[in-house]
Amino acid sequence: MEIPAINLKAIVLVHWLLTVWGCMVSLPSSFAWGNFGVLAVGVWAIAQRDSIDAVLMFLLGMVVTILTDIVHFGIFYPRNDFATEIGSVFRFSQGMAILNLLLKPASCFFVYQMYRERGGDYNVNFGFPSVWRNRDAYQSIDHQDESSSPVNPFNPPQDSKPAVRTY
Repeated sequence: MEIPAINLKAIVLVHWLLTVWGCMVSLPSSFAWGNFGVLAVGVWAIAQRDSIDAVLMFLLGMVVTILTDIVHFGIFYPRNDFATEIGSVFRFSQGMAILNLLLKPASCFFVYQMYRERGGDYNVNFGFPSVWRNRDAYQSIDHQDESSSPVNPFNPPQDSKPAVRTY
């Protein structure tokens, strides 16, 4: 089954629109700063089509904003009938912010596919030294090719007579 290709511009545009609508009434400015900051990294990923780092940072930012959005909703969502007094604008704003949160895991999946298409690998390297080695580049000792080995001038060919040494 082929995964449909979703354009990175569409992902950034949808999340930008939902963030703008979500910031209309009750959420704090930290919600807006976090989401718009990640969307700025998404614009960087759009501008540099070959950059693996831009897509990876956008992906990690989306994952972090999933967690921070949950914290924002847990702290700042009103627990009384204050929401009914404000009316439909409050409900619309909160609904768009919640829809933004619900769409982020699917967006992370598609951004991860773009990361892989741009040359990213499965494991994310955070700069720590690793112990594993790529053994595909090594040549086996048992099957050494005679034509690819360099000629050693100090070893005579095996089918000729040994040379006379002069001291």
